[in-house]
Amino acid sequence: MREQRRAAEAQATTRAGGGRGVPLTGMAALQRRAGNAAATHWVQRQAGALNEHYATRPTEHPEWATYQELTKAAGIPRADADNAWQLLLGGVDSQGALNDEAAAKTSDRQEQREIRATNTWYQEFVKLMTQHLEIKTPTMALWAGGIEVNDYAYEQGHTPLARTRIGSVLNVLEMHPDWKLTGPMWSILSKAFVSLATGPVHIFVRAYSPDSILIRLEVPELQRVQRLNPNVKLIWHPLYTGPDGRTREISKDCQLVDNAEYDKRDTCVGALIQYLRLFHDESNEKAAPAHKSMEQLLAANGHKDGV
Repeated sequence: MREQRRAAEAQATTRAGGGRGVPLTGMAALQRRAGNAAATHWVQRQAGALNEHYATRPTEHPEWATYQELTKAAGIPRADADNAWQLLLGGVDSQGALNDEAAAKTSDRQEQREIRATNTWYQEFVKLMTQHLEIKTPTMALWAGGIEVNDYAYEQGHTPLARTRIGSVLNVLEMHPDWKLTGPMWSILSKAFVSLATGPVHIFVRAYSPDSILIRLEVPELQRVQRLNPNVKLIWHPLYTGPDGRTREISKDCQLVDNAEYDKRDTCVGALIQYLRLFHDESNEKAAPAHKSMEQLLAANGHKDGV
């Protein structure tokens, strides 16, 4: 495998030097795709910290074989999948420096997020994979409150990001154990996913936090899309999961029903909070995170002890 990689790198160097009409591969292709600055930064760091990120030895990553199987099953062309893998690993390697830069430049959390999202490797990865963000159902889904909500949304006939071709691959993989190095990729991907909305979007909320990706990133982007396309509508669903694990929706009269739709975020969140305050059972561990989130939200808004 290593000899094959050396041969591939040598071939890429030859092509970059003068082979016209031949597709670029390896570093030459990545330099063209992600830019000189990112490629130079990668080369400068090869000797040290990259060992734990696999960017210079992509096929040795523990998830490489799984990634190949998943992308093939998802119908992603091999060439696109291989290029995407290298971009992902380059993004992991580059993210640490951007995180440090963000912390050094500002204490404002939103400004820090914006700096962290300037990772050119991740940006190019998302551009390459945009065609694989197509939804499988007539309607798109967004969610907050735990991965079970993602599954619930899909069972109701809507497609969340994690059920798209590339989303289903990434949702299984562990690119790196440090979320700070991979989280910005998901933010960039989420924004691209939302930008593809062309009709009603169903938003499922089991726990509400103003600082969630849903509220601070996806919904604002969706509202921008809506201004350009009036066919895009936001349909909100408040959820509660009982001790038996069954998730249902909360009606305006605080009943658990199969479907409860709201056209405004505030009325949806109001119904969720009202139900949690009046009917949540403290012994119900399934809904404990949602109840805790509600208490924190109320306390932050001046309600003593979250009530």
